[in-house]
Amino acid sequence: MRTIQFREAVCEAMSEEMRRDESVYLMGEEVAEYNGAYKASKGMLDEFGPKRVIDTPIAELGFAGIAVGSAMNGCRPIVEFMTFNFSLVGIDQIINNAAKMRQMSAGQFPMPMVFRGPTASAGQLAATHSQAFENWFANTPGLKVVVPSNPYDAKGLLKSAIRDNDPVIFMESEQMYGDKGEVPEGEYTIPLGVADIKREGTDVTIVSFGKIIKEAYVAADELAKEGISCEIIDLRTVRPMDYETILTSVKKTNRLVVLEEAWPFASVASEITYMVQERAFDYLDAPVQRITTADTPAPYSPTLLKEWLPNANDVIKAVKKVLYK
Repeated sequence: MRTIQFREAVCEAMSEEMRRDESVYLMGEEVAEYNGAYKASKGMLDEFGPKRVIDTPIAELGFAGIAVGSAMNGCRPIVEFMTFNFSLVGIDQIINNAAKMRQMSAGQFPMPMVFRGPTASAGQLAATHSQAFENWFANTPGLKVVVPSNPYDAKGLLKSAIRDNDPVIFMESEQMYGDKGEVPEGEYTIPLGVADIKREGTDVTIVSFGKIIKEAYVAADELAKEGISCEIIDLRTVRPMDYETILTSVKKTNRLVVLEEAWPFASVASEITYMVQERAFDYLDAPVQRITTADTPAPYSPTLLKEWLPNANDVIKAVKKVLYK
């Protein structure tokens, strides 16, 4: 199977869906002439032209609103935010219009649209460029939230997101665009709302998503040397969440660690912890452990940033804690 970069998988997904359906178009800052801030739309302007690959001004509220209106009129827009930190400028359109229009119109207006771009930290970019808002958007009824961790999942999930008749928040990472992975040549999709067991295990369940799941893989390799078997679940979709896959795993391993690159208060990890204690309490042999960033804005200092971010050592400590080792 061929190996391609994450950015190429994203570009292929968008291009294939635009060839398949003329109502699909891409808009955002630098997506056309510059081939995308992270080159995730390379070559798309040449193929589809300026009416379907549209450079916008630096005005997220404006072009998010244009996308909402066009979705109400039969288009299927893909909106790229240069980073989801900038989506806050357009969040009124996402939360108050895109997420609610189907209900407020009594089903007359489906909202087939995708808001995509990078999330969370990407090195020394400081507090206002290092935020993860998956839990913010997942808190909103009417939105679906997808956070892939590898090129294969990214392509299959993005194609499903573009075809979906509800608004989808599709969150990537600046630090993953160059990641390489195996992606088949042929057509495939991955359904939204289905988690993936990336690694089978028997002693503890680790649930994560997005680029931070790489730390779980590193930790699992180290723990295996000590005879500790970790089962790693990649959520892939934060909302709708695949609770059944998590619960089935916890009923097998009896222990749960949740790894998330976000602030701890009202996090995705908090939701998972609640659902597990409600529906699988009698199966737990230890309190659930969650690993998040520190509960502060992201620091600029490289030394402080290293302490702020979760890492494999944090995962190892949490696993040993639930195993009472």
